[in-house]
Amino acid sequence: MKQYYSYTAFSKDTRKLIEKTKPLEVQTILAIARGGLTLSHAMAEGLQIRDVQSIRTELYDKEAKRSCLTLFGECMFTANIKKVLVVDDIADSGETLAFIMEYLHERFPEIEFTSCTLFYKKSSVYEPDIWINEANAWIEFFWEKDFI
Repeated sequence: MKQYYSYTAFSKDTRKLIEKTKPLEVQTILAIARGGLTLSHAMAEGLQIRDVQSIRTELYDKEAKRSCLTLFGECMFTANIKKVLVVDDIADSGETLAFIMEYLHERFPEIEFTSCTLFYKKSSVYEPDIWINEANAWIEFFWEKDFI
């Protein structure tokens, strides 16, 4: 079963995420590419944060899950960065977020990392700190469908 996620729903949910994350006073947004890029950009505008970075992982080829996760890219946090928001579109299996959050905590123990997503599946091995919708189907995001 598939569920289409429209720009209208994205806009409404992104505003909710912005309101939920404002009190955290994060200094940097770390987007998990590609799924977290659109959301990270929108949240950066809403939170007025210029420091937006990204790292890329690969766990899925279309809807087929790979046997192992691969991480690409580096994070470059200056000494004054104490709070970072890690943004992805969905915690589906949760393996990507679990892997990245563990990597970040080990590599940058002095920084407080908070994860947030638009969707969370209860079967995920990792629950984001902040999420908006529970997913019960394969989500087809507007950015995946509307521009093809």
